[in-house]
Amino acid sequence: MATASVSFKSREDHRKQLELEEARKAGLAPAELDEDGNEINPHIPQYMSSAPWYLNAEKPSLKHQRKWKSDPNYTKAWYDRGARLYQANKYRKGACQNCGAMTHDKKSCMERPRNVGAKWTNMDIAPDEKVESFELDYDGKRDRWNGYDTSTYSRVILDYEAREEARKKFLKEQQLKKLEEKDGEQDGENAGSEEDEEDGLKIDEAKVDESAQMDFAKVEKRVRTTGGGSTGTVRNLRIREDTAKYLLNLDVNSAYYDPKTRSMREDPLPDADPNDKFYVGDNQNRQSGQALEFKQLNVHAWEAFDKGQDFHMQAAPSQAELLFKSFLVKKEKLKSEGKDKIMEKYGNAASEEPIPRELLLGQSEKEIEYDRTGRIIKGQDIALPKSKYEEDVLINNHTTVWGSWWKDHQWGYKCCKQTIKNSYCTGLAGIEAAEASADLMKANMARKEAAEEEPARQEEKKLATWGTDIPQDLVLDQKLLQESLKKEATRKKEEMDERKRKYNVKWNDQVTAEDMEAYRMTRVRHDDPMRDFLN
Repeated sequence: MATASVSFKSREDHRKQLELEEARKAGLAPAELDEDGNEINPHIPQYMSSAPWYLNAEKPSLKHQRKWKSDPNYTKAWYDRGARLYQANKYRKGACQNCGAMTHDKKSCMERPRNVGAKWTNMDIAPDEKVESFELDYDGKRDRWNGYDTSTYSRVILDYEAREEARKKFLKEQQLKKLEEKDGEQDGENAGSEEDEEDGLKIDEAKVDESAQMDFAKVEKRVRTTGGGSTGTVRNLRIREDTAKYLLNLDVNSAYYDPKTRSMREDPLPDADPNDKFYVGDNQNRQSGQALEFKQLNVHAWEAFDKGQDFHMQAAPSQAELLFKSFLVKKEKLKSEGKDKIMEKYGNAASEEPIPRELLLGQSEKEIEYDRTGRIIKGQDIALPKSKYEEDVLINNHTTVWGSWWKDHQWGYKCCKQTIKNSYCTGLAGIEAAEASADLMKANMARKEAAEEEPARQEEKKLATWGTDIPQDLVLDQKLLQESLKKEATRKKEEMDERKRKYNVKWNDQVTAEDMEAYRMTRVRHDDPMRDFLN
């Protein structure tokens, strides 16, 4: 309670003050009024409602909680939209070159660009706009409805009224139409259906007047106060005649009830008859309807993200839902294709096509002749006895079994004439390829035998020291060879001691056969085990 000042009170006065506060909180007594005549909420704590002693407040008030120092520069005003000021008759210096207004330039002009601006025509000079500059206060900056024109809401009201008139007109036409149909019928016919027709003529109560249905949960307080709540109709979430969910099963170990969220996920009566239960737990809502679809959508988004799809359920919900719908369509399509393939291969016993009569009754036009003992003489092939082993099992695309073909003391497949067991059938192409390979092998063997009978004589080739073939007309001059050996020895000495090399060195790029032979003869072979015995 907002008190003016702290004063001494007797025990009886203090008790009456507490009772008055409780009555105000319960809504049984009117709320306390401040200096301006406004009600003070009795639920405000005392440390907030009590004014400090140094303010010397004589009456209860909450002004000490408000900002009492106000800045005169701040305002809650808004721009005067569409306001116009002075309108000139001719162009003025510094005005907009397009429209002629002084409040903006050509770059900021909002009018349509003219072919010839007002600066040159001196015609249709636009009036100056009203330019305002003011600074909003704390509340003005955060007021979302600041500057809102309330007259625009009349359009919304007109739309709703037009809809209501159209609805009433449609209902009245339906009434007249049904009355005409009723008058056209005979008096003696359909006497028992008159009540149904009368019910059909009545307008839906929910569409005409919903206030008549809202009185069942009407709660009124004695006094309309700030803390006690307003009088009027309150629509509750459930009918009070129903048993609360936490009272269905009073066993301590039964389903847990959360009083904060008013939820009970498990079924409080799991052993009761499902037809007699009106509440089976909140999990029923989580596992059915749109909740289950949303759960499947989340699971699909997680799995797709793990597999590399770049989308997120919270970041792009529309994209995730679209991909999930396309996934369901593809899944259903693949499922139907697999079903069609199975039905095409094995048939459909549930189809509407009738089974042939000869299969149902075992009749056919084939003539069979029996002897006196009941054995078949002619008209039907003799059934060969089968062994306990598997027969006619075809694998790897073969049309015959293994052992149906024999050649060169080897078993094989007759369809492709292969002698390798568990091989893949190649058909006629494989037979032709095998015959061509056999013919080519025979030709190669014959050619080899002919070559062995008459061996070709190979002439021995003389190789030079450097490893190349010696031409037929090559003759090494011994005298030049000796000179080349001396030159090679001199060159190696110069390499070992660079001081003996002359300043001007002349190189000869022309290498003769004798020079190459001398190089090869004097070269040191590091991989030769006898190199130590050469010198």
